[in-house]
Amino acid sequence: VQLVESGGGMVQPGGSLRLSCAASGFTFSSYEMNWVRQAPGKGPEWVSRINTGGGTTYYTDSVKGRFTISRDNAKNTLYLQMDSLKPEDTALYYCTTYVYWGQGTQVTVSS
Repeated sequence: VQLVESGGGMVQPGGSLRLSCAASGFTFSSYEMNWVRQAPGKGPEWVSRINTGGGTTYYTDSVKGRFTISRDNAKNTLYLQMDSLKPEDTALYYCTTYVYWGQGTQVTVSS
């Protein structure tokens, strides 16, 4: 089983990034998927969840209206479109089923 995140980087406040998570070794389309982040010195924070078909999504209040989660089951890939980024979005972002976890991709928002 592998979950491999990519797309992180450094961006100025107000900028955008698109994270991807490539899944393999399990039936991706059968699992709800989540993005979880961990900022330096803080505990993990759930960010967003998407159901198996992609038609139902959930967000933590701090990212509503700025982040969009989506998935492509044909490509076994999860996405997180992040717009209007703020310094407080700086964190290591993980994709996870809560059984399987990726290694994370770093997002840094700084001027």
